Amino acid sequence: MNTNPIVAITMGDPAGNGPEITVKSLAKAELYARCRPIVIGDAKVFEEAKRIAGFPEIVIHPVKDVQDALFTHGTIDVFDMELIDMQKLEYGRVSAMCGNAAYRCVKKAIDLAMAGEVDATCTNALNKEAMNLALKGEGLHFDGHTEIYATCTNTRNYTMLLVHHDLRVVHVSTHCSLQQACERVKRQRVLDVIKIAYKACRDFGIECPKIAVAGLNPHSGENGLFGTEEIEEIIPAIEQAKAENIQAEGPIPPDSLFPKALGGWYDIVVAMYHDQGHIPLKTVGFQYDRQAGAWKAVEGVNISLGMPIIRTSVDHGTGFDQAGKGVSSELSLDNAIDYAVKMAKKKLSSNT
Repeated sequence: MNTNPIVAITMGDPAGNGPEITVKSLAKAELYARCRPIVIGDAKVFEEAKRIAGFPEIVIHPVKDVQDALFTHGTIDVFDMELIDMQKLEYGRVSAMCGNAAYRCVKKAIDLAMAGEVDATCTNALNKEAMNLALKGEGLHFDGHTEIYATCTNTRNYTMLLVHHDLRVVHVSTHCSLQQACERVKRQRVLDVIKIAYKACRDFGIECPKIAVAGLNPHSGENGLFGTEEIEEIIPAIEQAKAENIQAEGPIPPDSLFPKALGGWYDIVVAMYHDQGHIPLKTVGFQYDRQAGAWKAVEGVNISLGMPIIRTSVDHGTGFDQAGKGVSSELSLDNAIDYAVKMAKKKLSSNT
């Protein structure tokens, strides 16, 4: 009996590169030795995606139940949502049809995970404009995947983790204005994220995680000269974490913190806001070959922490400029699936 974890992979926005990079990832035989993948999407979209990606020999197997999946290399099982009119699909274009499909696929993956029918979920990129265009009539609005997962799982205390090899970054805030981000730097929230970071490292097999906490202001406030958030909110959170035997250090100015983190000084970094964490990680993970005029590496994994279910994701957008051309790299998706498998195996072993 195949006991490898079942991983549900969403197709993302079908006008983007999600379907074609999914085909590229699932074309690899070694993936099926580690997990049982099932795609949540439209079979028709993947029939076209396999042609675009250059794998006409792959068989697309539509199913309406996870139990009907074959989990066999050479065949891609697609939980067929039947949401896309192929006559209306335009690659690289924002549309309510595609935004709706992307959202419904994420919702289905969450439902399957919450019901225990899959062991982990892995998401391709969706387009926020397209999704919210589709959901406007329902009175719904989401800033991104993380917020969808939090709402659908009734999770209040969560954060985003970005990973590139040994560089790991969690965030005190993510999708909000910079002004709101500064307002959200509060003692309890910083402490909560430090604790989530600690647990994540432990789940990854790091016994005594070293946690670096970034400052918010230039030079971490310079003892109150450039702001008082460090003194009033961040330092008290760090001291409380230390009192609970968590090895946290800071606040450290980000311009010196991230070079140290890349050098192996720390196991994980607590960033105060979205771009503070995203920019350094993507700087090392996204490599553009100017001579070739193409991306030679698009690495990185986005993981939602604090949720009752496992969610990993690519750490790039929908690639509208590349969609339909078969040139997009699947490397980030490969990495995201690997993390989903590792986390699922860890969770399954702890439950036995």
